[in-house]
Amino acid sequence: MYQLHTATDFHSWQRLVSNSFVPLEARPVAGGSFRGSVGGGTVADVGMMRIDAAPQRVERTPARIAEGRRGFYKLSIQLAGTGLLAQDGRETVLRPGDLAIYDTQRPYTITYEEEFSAFVLMFPQHMLGLSAPDVAELTAVSMGQDQRLGGAIGPFLREIGGLLPTLDGPIGHRLATNTVDLLGTLLADEIGSRDMSEALSRGRQLRRVQHFIEGQLGNPELSPGLVAAEHYMSTRSLHKLFADSGHTVAEWIRTRRLENCRRDLADPLQADVPVGAIGARWGLIDAAHFSRAFRTAYGASPAAYRKGVHATAST
Repeated sequence: MYQLHTATDFHSWQRLVSNSFVPLEARPVAGGSFRGSVGGGTVADVGMMRIDAAPQRVERTPARIAEGRRGFYKLSIQLAGTGLLAQDGRETVLRPGDLAIYDTQRPYTITYEEEFSAFVLMFPQHMLGLSAPDVAELTAVSMGQDQRLGGAIGPFLREIGGLLPTLDGPIGHRLATNTVDLLGTLLADEIGSRDMSEALSRGRQLRRVQHFIEGQLGNPELSPGLVAAEHYMSTRSLHKLFADSGHTVAEWIRTRRLENCRRDLADPLQADVPVGAIGARWGLIDAAHFSRAFRTAYGASPAAYRKGVHATAST
């Protein structure tokens, strides 16, 4: 549900932003009085918050990271004023209409030299469906209205950001996951555009193959052989390409299929869809195999996982 919180000093502000997002350090960059507010809410693990505040510097330090919490991505959309985001050795100026992504598992700073407003979307990293190396190439990179999709998706995200925290139940859950999917599409397009203009390294080639796999997860015939043929390489070359990723080709396919199944099982609007149909939707047509693989990955059968998630949501 939507909530609005305000602070009139930096001690209270640091506590407020840390509770709203992840533990952070906040410091003033100018003298005088201070006032800041955070308004929004969380739906289906997706937090959407509007921030209006006085000049400041916000920092995610190694000490704060070490306090422990699962990894999130944060997307900041600048509404008013300007900000300077720094992460992974890059800096970008955020002007109204610009958006940029950053990773809470690595240090970052955001500096605002003037009063500002920003919309921040925060969600677990696994929801994005992109590899960590992909996203790491885009942290602290401004994606403004001049980008191919940024000009269309940015305004949509700002509009949804004000609406989503007011939506309870299945519709809010579906809209939250779809919003993250849309963001993933924007980032995938940005990655693809960069691939077209830069030499195709092994890392980029791997990620291109992974994007192909993502689009074929519902195909029960998806296999290393099919993937290799579609990319005009031998199966041996494909396995060598994946060797440094920590996954085999088959493991990557299975992991992405199961993650999509887990998301659908948690969707209240799909509560009446048979478990086997959800598995088949993502290429796992053998119900017994699907159940065993899901239990190995998540510690519960698909049916038990769905029951537990929906029971928690209703309390």
